[in-house]
Amino acid sequence: MNAPLIAAIARHAATDGLDVVRFNFRGVGASTGKHDKGVAELKDVTAAATYASLLEGGLVGIAGWSFGAAVALNWQANTQSSVPYVGVAPAVRSDLSPTLPDPEDLPTAQRAFVVGERDQIIDPEALAEYAKAISARIVTYRGSDHFFVLRHDKLATDVLRLLAS
Repeated sequence: MNAPLIAAIARHAATDGLDVVRFNFRGVGASTGKHDKGVAELKDVTAAATYASLLEGGLVGIAGWSFGAAVALNWQANTQSSVPYVGVAPAVRSDLSPTLPDPEDLPTAQRAFVVGERDQIIDPEALAEYAKAISARIVTYRGSDHFFVLRHDKLATDVLRLLAS
């Protein structure tokens, strides 16, 4: 939740007048619980989305980075939520995060992915193929890796634009 990339997205969203809910998954930072490889973490997303839906503007979109992006997309498949989604550098398949859901398990929704051309953690080509299979937009940052160093503000602006478009 305090990663510079996530903080930049939250800061830009708040500056644009949006309510922002960000959280640590179970077992991360000072949160309670135990890491469950993306299974029990679906409950964490459900709790955050439920809380966001009670705020004045409601739940207008969901975004996540890496592990969080994979869990958020699995949450969409699980709940059949059609809220706009932006995933920043989720792995299609990885031992470090949940596998992205089968395309046929996802409801129709506006979706986009942002990936670094030189991502050293995930396979950008596999993500591009997956994006095509679910009719999602994909934005590739030339020269960037998984952490988008020195590009957090631009990425935050792009995430908000993609959620709104």
